[in-house]
Amino acid sequence: MISSTPTLLITPSDHPASDAQREERIANPSFGRIFTDHMVVIPYRDGAWQRGELKAYGPLSLDPAASALHYGQAIFEGFKAFSQPDGSIKTFRPASNSARFNLSAARLAMPALPESLFMEAADALITIDKAWVPKKVGESLYLRPLMFATDPFLGVRPANEYLFVLFASPAGAYFPQGVKPVTVWISEDYVRAAPGGTGEAKCAGNYAASLIAQSQALEKGCDQVVWLDAVNRENIEEMGGMNLFFVYKEEGKTRVITPELTGTLLSGITRRSLLQIAADLGYEVEERKLTVQQWRDDIASGKMTEVFACGTAAVITPVGHAKAKNFEIKINNGENGPVTMALREALLALQHGTANDTHGWMHQVCA
Repeated sequence: MISSTPTLLITPSDHPASDAQREERIANPSFGRIFTDHMVVIPYRDGAWQRGELKAYGPLSLDPAASALHYGQAIFEGFKAFSQPDGSIKTFRPASNSARFNLSAARLAMPALPESLFMEAADALITIDKAWVPKKVGESLYLRPLMFATDPFLGVRPANEYLFVLFASPAGAYFPQGVKPVTVWISEDYVRAAPGGTGEAKCAGNYAASLIAQSQALEKGCDQVVWLDAVNRENIEEMGGMNLFFVYKEEGKTRVITPELTGTLLSGITRRSLLQIAADLGYEVEERKLTVQQWRDDIASGKMTEVFACGTAAVITPVGHAKAKNFEIKINNGENGPVTMALREALLALQHGTANDTHGWMHQVCA
């Protein structure tokens, strides 16, 4: 059920960071460690969304029996706000994040959040905390919407009560080394998602289940894990929480290929955007299955020239090496590739307002 709701109650923080404190914190932001002064909370009960509040960022109070803590009804999203050359602030494709948020909610038997309420919450939070938006290219204000079940009940059923929360974090580079090729571990012991499961939902359980494989990747000297399909352990699916792209050069043409969506992959908004940007730049684009053996063979033959991952947090990250139990793949001599960097620069130019927004992806928040 989707119902209308009153405008958010605005209760500004009585202890915001000083200008000096804020500037110090955002001078060199990493990712996900610094948070702004405010957050939005909106409860759901009695079959409807209630009036929400924008208030000071701080801890939440939960009943120990809250069903999200026991049965995992918890979803989230991630999108960004960018400073523009004229001093205004815009977000990148927030309506797409709202739509995916509701697809995740439906998969976990949770209520849909109206797009108008999602957008109102985001615009209000960004506007009150606009001084927290970094101005450097490649930096942004990361928005994290989430929803979880708060119903204090231990029966196994969808909850009747939920809480939507939105907070923000100034963001720099996702990987500490910046835009440098990462090394990935091809997981043969674990899978991220299976057919009929929750692979295309951004639910907390997917990420919890991935952590052991990520730990294994770190033990092998790798930055991230690459997931294979659950049935045959052959088809490449994702890299950590990011989508993968493979660049081919044959007969004078450049093709940009990404694994097709099968229900076990996350439908990345950055992924979708890059398919369009790649076409705009004159590259051929294709969505299809790609096996690990093809990855090895096509690198060896020289047909495949670059590999990169993409996502909201990391933007575009080149992949320089891939390791598995019995082999290793070196890509583009472990260096950044020209197609990867061209796509990254085109995306960032669009987001930061130095290129024309020909597809209408940028949403104006405030001047």
